[in-house]
Amino acid sequence: MDASSNTSSRFGRAAALYLRLALATAFLSAVADRFGIWGERGDPGVAWGDFDHFLAYTASLVPFLPEAGVSFVGRTATVLEVALSLALLVGFKVRAAAAGSGLLLLAFGLGMVMGGGPKGPLDASVFTASAGALLLYVYPRSYGKSAEAGEVRSSGQRNRSY
Repeated sequence: MDASSNTSSRFGRAAALYLRLALATAFLSAVADRFGIWGERGDPGVAWGDFDHFLAYTASLVPFLPEAGVSFVGRTATVLEVALSLALLVGFKVRAAAAGSGLLLLAFGLGMVMGGGPKGPLDASVFTASAGALLLYVYPRSYGKSAEAGEVRSSGQRNRSY
């Protein structure tokens, strides 16, 4: 591997780590908001302040669901956000966590579009975060898995492990 490939590889791993941390902290911040850790509803920067207000917001994203369905979606999203965050933070099953994060964010963004139009998810970069998570899934070598993926082998063929 030449010096530029080595630098590119290090940059790719650093960028992947940055993306993992950004996704994980964004999920954890949203969860913290629903449990009042960032403050009460109405405080600056607080979206919900408690789980009931979060569920009311969730209902606006899935207006076609009955109350029990809204509760299920809100609780499931919360559990998934915590689990995916922890996996991304500690580097456990990163590909699976990246895919789950990308799909969860896509579903959230589409719900935001249905509930209030496209401006909200576009302004909040929900689709950008989703795309970043899906790229993390597609390029596993960027976080240390399959380090030889895509490199040229001595036979001159590319190793296509992803």
